[in-house]
Amino acid sequence: MTLELVEFVVGGNEASDLLPVRSAALLRVHGARRGFWTVLDEGPVEQCLALLLELDDGGWTARHVAPDAGVENGRTEDGEALAHHDGWVYVFGSHFGSKAGPLRPRRAFVARFREDDAATGPLPVHVVRNRFRLHRVMNDALVGSPLTPLPPGQRVRDRFIVETVARGTARAKSWVSRLAADDLPLNVEAAAFTPAGTVLLGLRFPVTAAGEPILVEVADVPGMFAVQPVWPRALRAYAVTGVTPPGELTGFRAITPTADGGYAAVIGSIDALGKGSVLLDDHPGGGAVTSRHVRFRLAAGEAGVAAPDRHLLAGDLVADLAPFHHVEGLAEVDGRAFYVTDEDHRVALWVG
Repeated sequence: MTLELVEFVVGGNEASDLLPVRSAALLRVHGARRGFWTVLDEGPVEQCLALLLELDDGGWTARHVAPDAGVENGRTEDGEALAHHDGWVYVFGSHFGSKAGPLRPRRAFVARFREDDAATGPLPVHVVRNRFRLHRVMNDALVGSPLTPLPPGQRVRDRFIVETVARGTARAKSWVSRLAADDLPLNVEAAAFTPAGTVLLGLRFPVTAAGEPILVEVADVPGMFAVQPVWPRALRAYAVTGVTPPGELTGFRAITPTADGGYAAVIGSIDALGKGSVLLDDHPGGGAVTSRHVRFRLAAGEAGVAAPDRHLLAGDLVADLAPFHHVEGLAEVDGRAFYVTDEDHRVALWVG
């Protein structure tokens, strides 16, 4: 595949995800014919939203957006995944931690905003910090599924789970009750809503024991934003099969719905090399992995009949994106593929 490069200088020069702009008003105010949302760096969500815009004259530019999260300003970090649903743009935190642990409560958040509001002034962003509620329900879903996740080593458990519990206990945090000694640390990197209103959360870690990427389907995410919140529940976990090279570990980096009712995704390394990752200390086969563009569909069984292998989703390889290790976002628009990377500490948009 031949790719055209567009480079940007924006914020911390690290982009996560790529979500097409649907608001005609927002494009019009910027004089653009096409645009994508991305999330920058690891700071608070209200400081890290940006637009990558193709202007009416054919040039490209990046523009920071000026959101306001109200009382939650400065209380989140590490937004990773973007998704459209019912007129809103949702932003999902990683629910993870630094590369050496522990888990960080500030990363356990979901935020949302309306695109049209970004065209008229400061953008109101509603943030809900779930205090490890999503961590709990997703871990429970994995335990109850037929999947066998790759077990983390003891060092990973100590750094991410044991240390998080110890810190929370020392500070008398109520969220400690939502963590268990045998939990898996979860790194949410991708999200896409289904037509039923559930959301598929793609995990960079864990992967299956066979090294394949895992999705957890979660319901009631919009209910988090009600005056009286209804907390999400996890429905089931899936693994995408047939797209991970033998001997490697691949996690999700991005997911986007496709026009035919399926999903496209980027899969790649479980963590970055050379940055002190304890995951890679335990699982070195998950680092030197290049990115891949794949497609899959949710299993469609007969009404009321659960297929015994519904948790396994057959994937198809669209493109091997070697030599890229850090493809962070994907969009398929008008028959073209758009990828965003943070290779060489730059925000780069690649157009196929």
